[in-house]
Amino acid sequence: MIVTFGEIMLRLTPPGFERFLQTPVLGATFGGGEANVAVSLAAFGQPSRFVTVLPAGNPMADAAIADLRREGVDTSSIIRGPGRLGIYFLETGANQRPSKVVYDRDRSAIALARPDAIDWDTALAGATWFHITGITPAISASAADASLEGARRARAAGLTVSCDLNYRKNLWKWGQPAVAVMPDLVRAAHLVIGNEEDVQTALGIKANVDVRAGHLDPRAYEDLTNRVLDTFPNVDAVALTLRESKSASNNGWSACLNDRSAFLVSRAYDIANIVDRVGSGDAFAAGLIYGWQQLGSHRDALEFATASSCLKHSIPGDFNRITLAEVTALAAGDASGRVQR
Repeated sequence: MIVTFGEIMLRLTPPGFERFLQTPVLGATFGGGEANVAVSLAAFGQPSRFVTVLPAGNPMADAAIADLRREGVDTSSIIRGPGRLGIYFLETGANQRPSKVVYDRDRSAIALARPDAIDWDTALAGATWFHITGITPAISASAADASLEGARRARAAGLTVSCDLNYRKNLWKWGQPAVAVMPDLVRAAHLVIGNEEDVQTALGIKANVDVRAGHLDPRAYEDLTNRVLDTFPNVDAVALTLRESKSASNNGWSACLNDRSAFLVSRAYDIANIVDRVGSGDAFAAGLIYGWQQLGSHRDALEFATASSCLKHSIPGDFNRITLAEVTALAAGDASGRVQR
């Protein structure tokens, strides 16, 4: 059982590539970093449990839980309490116009919940892995306390703990910067996931990488991951995604992993005509968790994770509605996109 802890939100998106309210229509789905990971793992056949706090007596919160259940996620440890359901608005970019996210999640149920609202003994029962991201501690001081408590309890109980740094500058508004909070969370982790911006802004470790150049040299990431491992001796491995943003519609995509014994770089994908890149990092994290547990080597895990996140760029919505067979085929080299008959 893999347990993830975070916030699930209502996602509202204009049709296609329209601007906000260009037409008076917004498509409604659900999403959120840790929920996305739980859904992907369930799709890969791995038991997953999502832990959060949602508003009581709220039909939208009921619908979110029902959506997770339809995807095969265990929702038995979701707590209901005061507050509201968080919302985020996404305007999908195209070509040289970037995507835009607007958050509306102040005073959400998880932001208001006391740190002791979660019964961690029950939430972690039967689990082997705990996953957290830097999004949840950015929501509020109490959410940060709950995140740290969950990670520490999981590690003490013998679970493998993964932390996706996931820096969101528009969320860190409650009084502490990410760099004052995230290092403590990483000290409870075995596996750290992120990108070069996350490492710099969440951990304060500078990267000699120019992400605006359109081409990234993976060798620069070996030094960066070594510095993370030197700073946090408790961490077994660091995995970073490498996004070469040629435009909003065309990205180069690859990843690297440093497990203290080797520095590995994945196959690179040229992703043109991107449908939706939101959730691609979560798809990478889920793929890495799956591969870490189920595949024969860290190289195989990295290739599986990179293929999983590559395919997410073709799926609208937060959830990566991709099967294990589809990821395995791409990781094995079948990138033709031919019709399956």
